[in-house]
Amino acid sequence: MLLDLDDARRDFRDYVRGWVDKNFPPERALELEKQEYQYPFELWDAMADAGFHAMGIDEAYGGQGGDAVDTAVLARELARSLGGLSWVWGIPSFAGAKALSHGGTEEQKKELLPALAAGRIRFSIAVTEPGGGTDLLGAMRTRATKVPGGWKVSGQKMWSTGAKQATYLLLLARSGDPEGPGKRPPTTLLLVPTDSPGIEMRYIPKMGMRAMGSCEVFLDDVFVSDSQLLGVENQGFKVLVASLNNERVMSGALALGMLDGILEESVEYASTRTAFGKVIGGHQIIQHYIADTALAQKQCELLTFDAAWREASGANCHKEANIVKVVTSELAVASADRGIQVLGGMGISSETHAQRFWRDLRQFRIAPISNEMARNNLAETFGLPRSY
Repeated sequence: MLLDLDDARRDFRDYVRGWVDKNFPPERALELEKQEYQYPFELWDAMADAGFHAMGIDEAYGGQGGDAVDTAVLARELARSLGGLSWVWGIPSFAGAKALSHGGTEEQKKELLPALAAGRIRFSIAVTEPGGGTDLLGAMRTRATKVPGGWKVSGQKMWSTGAKQATYLLLLARSGDPEGPGKRPPTTLLLVPTDSPGIEMRYIPKMGMRAMGSCEVFLDDVFVSDSQLLGVENQGFKVLVASLNNERVMSGALALGMLDGILEESVEYASTRTAFGKVIGGHQIIQHYIADTALAQKQCELLTFDAAWREASGANCHKEANIVKVVTSELAVASADRGIQVLGGMGISSETHAQRFWRDLRQFRIAPISNEMARNNLAETFGLPRSY
């Protein structure tokens, strides 16, 4: 199958690339990235003006429509320059647009999707817990207790990126006890307003995605009304799972975009830097580094858009989504490391971009699911028993 874009998607790709080059080239992205904990509101607002927050939202709810292929095109072109700052668009898109589209009521969609499409509200994900990590459900301690008119939620979440600037947290909490040994607890998915009494947030220092502050979130008897239930009570994880394949495919598209940026910087530097009487791009080892990055780029491109096409067509793409997540993260991280090597001493300078891409990419091997767990899931699709 020839994986290629039609004319409309090529035009969209070219529009996004031109928008990024004009408004947020790598140099400006680097300056925004240095502003640790200072959320880039100017980037959010510019994306709203360009209509990017409306991508993937049905036109009936104020969106621009678009499927997984369209959002993969957008993610790739944003990440080519913005790197981890692309999550300014990506997290609200997943936690808001995808989650609401899959599990929201008609009332929730009419109220929230137009506001997200216009850039008036933001979402953050509050799922991971301090003692859980990959053992998400088995170690979940945050509890939602039913009370008249809603729930009282208490517990702690980790790595909620953009939470301090979000309007809502997409929060998963256990809402009961397991039925027996080895059973998972029932969970409920809630949209929690971040201005609710009882919520406290603290930034987590980290090496990548610096301007996109990630938070610990503490919840102390936070009341969440019945109207904020997403999906069905006690089936929250099932609602969340409906969006997980898309999250992995979009992670692949973002990794691919950063790989594009790495290759561009490597070629430019190798074409201008001289050593031993000629440009370093004339030395065989540098050519091999660049060739290996080009090989990685093509593999990631084919896998990402194959999975995106499958998702857009309604096919089961669980296996392909796991493959994309693992392969793109590992090849892109390795390519960023090669990009640093091509630049030599300048590769570890904060003035160049390979180090920024490496720092933003390294977490892709851990999140949204660790590559080890994704390999477990992939092995199970071949009929092998569960290993954990």
